[in-house]
Amino acid sequence: MKRVLSLVILLVSFYVSAQEINWMSMNDALEEQKKEPKKIFADIYTDWCGPCKLMDKRTFTNKKLIEYVNEHFYAVKFDAEGTEEVNYQGFDYKNPNHDASKSDKARNSQHFFAHALKVRAYPTVVFFDENSDVISPVVGYKTAQQLEVFLKMIAEDEYKNVTTKEEWEAYQSNFKATF
Repeated sequence: MKRVLSLVILLVSFYVSAQEINWMSMNDALEEQKKEPKKIFADIYTDWCGPCKLMDKRTFTNKKLIEYVNEHFYAVKFDAEGTEEVNYQGFDYKNPNHDASKSDKARNSQHFFAHALKVRAYPTVVFFDENSDVISPVVGYKTAQQLEVFLKMIAEDEYKNVTTKEEWEAYQSNFKATF
């Protein structure tokens, strides 16, 4: 009986963990890239941001999106007003003006890493290539279906062929969504 119960617990925990994006810190993603090159999908958010919370609740719970992100990207969750230190391309980014006395519901100073990425609105998803160079930011709340076109275009390197507004419009109109 204990064996059966252990097996059931193991299967349930595997099922639950398979239903979430494998979020990591930016530093961990950069380290993983050194071992196994893969693009980075970074969700840049703040604790007070309503649309950020909606993306967590509605977008990042889509099973097909979860599977796709986990297979093709290192997924990063980065608090744009937090205190995590990030070593990116030889520079240490911090948030020295962070005010720890402010609640999670209040705005705080922007982290220098978010500033360096030119993040001006939340949420913003930033894609990085296998060499940690920024490919593109995607600003604002997106549903899984709206985000799918960006995920697949970048994962499949199609973004290298889309250099004009007309090419982007053609790519979007020919895109077949599956999420």
